[in-house]
Amino acid sequence: MNCNFTCMSNLFHNNKDSSGELFQGWSFEKENYSFFIAGIVSVILGYIFMATGETLPGISIMLKNNGIISNKWLFEFFTKMKGYDKSIQAGTFTFKNVRTNNDIIDNLVYGKPDRKKITFLEGWNIKQVARHLEKQMKFNYSELIDLFNDENFIKKLKLNVNTLEGYLFPETYYFFEGVDKKSLVRRLVNEHKLFWNKENISKADSLGFSPYEIIIIASIIEGEAIYDSERPTISAVYHNRLKRGMKLQADPTVQYIIKDGPRRLLNRDLRIKSPYNTYMYKGLPPGPINSPGTQSLHAALNPQINDYLYFVAKGDGYHTFSKNEKEHERAKRAFQRVRKKVKRERAGS
Repeated sequence: MNCNFTCMSNLFHNNKDSSGELFQGWSFEKENYSFFIAGIVSVILGYIFMATGETLPGISIMLKNNGIISNKWLFEFFTKMKGYDKSIQAGTFTFKNVRTNNDIIDNLVYGKPDRKKITFLEGWNIKQVARHLEKQMKFNYSELIDLFNDENFIKKLKLNVNTLEGYLFPETYYFFEGVDKKSLVRRLVNEHKLFWNKENISKADSLGFSPYEIIIIASIIEGEAIYDSERPTISAVYHNRLKRGMKLQADPTVQYIIKDGPRRLLNRDLRIKSPYNTYMYKGLPPGPINSPGTQSLHAALNPQINDYLYFVAKGDGYHTFSKNEKEHERAKRAFQRVRKKVKRERAGS
């Protein structure tokens, strides 16, 4: 509808609502005019989510349905007049004490959308990451698993692997509501890539391993260690066993393949025929078993210099390390005594 300034001026100055004059503060010079204060809106606190690609009519409907604006047409008109109809950001916005359409428009264009804090823990595998994102971001679990194993998507990330297992870097992130799955996953992968500077790539090469193999070792360390102080020592055990051509016999690799884990491993678990079963096969498993954090990656690149070949849990989160099988058997018996004592105490309580 075409309408000159006089027509629009009469239209707005003649409109009233229950709270008083609807518009104030007109200014114009020749044929140009602007609005300083838009319609009065009584909103103390409100939340609204803007999806990527949302149209202005769709946005105004959401604002109207949530009680943030009272007149959809006027909001759209002022947004277009300010030239912001295609400048509204995606995300979740909080509106506090907004009183005019102008306040709302500026909030949507210049304000910072609310961000969601999401923490991914060290040692989570792709299934655990997918479950967490399903809960936190309402993504579909199966679609995430498919994405983590999508070769075309992985190629676009410039990775020469078949799965993103090991590459979803554990850290605390802040994402805008409405972020798409691929953008979020790309952020996690990019954070992982930051670790692989020239120094760390060179260090891996000096140890005789590729970065991918270091990630595998780091993922096993992540599965074993609770305390950072032990990570270099655990790393040394695996490096020493690899040098000697011994089986790694790493429990976390078996936990990775059992369907009802994590749980106490049984003898039959150690006989599962899988390339990930390091009790059955020598060398590294074919891929990472989780996404290791910075400490485990550094430990994999910087193993402690020692002669340890075995370790067993103490029962307090720490381990006893041994240089030979005789020492190891002694440490295992000590741990069994601790386990039986705890079992008796629990039964008596």
